[in-house]
Amino acid sequence: MPVAHYELQGNVAHVLMDDGKANALSDAMVGELREALTRAEKEASAVVLSGRPDRFCAGFDLKVMMSSPEAAQKLLRSGADLLMRMYGSPLPIVAACTGHALAAGALVLLTADLRLGAAGAFRIGLNEVAIGMPVPILAMELARDRLATTELARATLRAHVYGPEEAARAGYLDEVVAPADLAARAKEEAAKLGSLSPMAYRATKKRLRQKTIDHIVATLEGDVAALLTGG
Repeated sequence: MPVAHYELQGNVAHVLMDDGKANALSDAMVGELREALTRAEKEASAVVLSGRPDRFCAGFDLKVMMSSPEAAQKLLRSGADLLMRMYGSPLPIVAACTGHALAAGALVLLTADLRLGAAGAFRIGLNEVAIGMPVPILAMELARDRLATTELARATLRAHVYGPEEAARAGYLDEVVAPADLAARAKEEAAKLGSLSPMAYRATKKRLRQKTIDHIVATLEGDVAALLTGG
């Protein structure tokens, strides 16, 4: 069964993450999201990325991460590649955050161009330090790019987890809306972004984000090794 469902609605590609559970970034989820981006870049002008009700995206699949160092390295590399592809995508990406977004799920939010979040008792944030893991360079640099400067230490070093309204003030979200309005608003905003000049949008995004992407890619192998050896 697919875990990332693709539907073209007009000029907007809607990608729905739904593994029936917490929407972890498993090998299957990462692969299908990559395929969805490839398809969208051929036939759409913008992308809406959403999750199942109450669950936007969990972190990397713990079953894979705990199975072996080799499996963990493979998933971390492929997940990082996906996140960087999203961050540098030539298409506008609107995230419709339908619920919880922790660890790598929060990173998915940080890669999107516009982030709309459903109001509710949801948890959003980088909780790595709280569960005994260093914050990866990839996560730190995305947080540095997207979060409010005054929240950076709280969000990373102190592993603070936010509710939606607080997450909007911190920079994980751009706006909080009623859950019933989320899908329509996300599609509306994606259509607006998709109507902008594709060349201008693509070139401006590259100027805005390429330096961060280059740094993350350059440090990825060493950081993955350090993370898995406790360095």
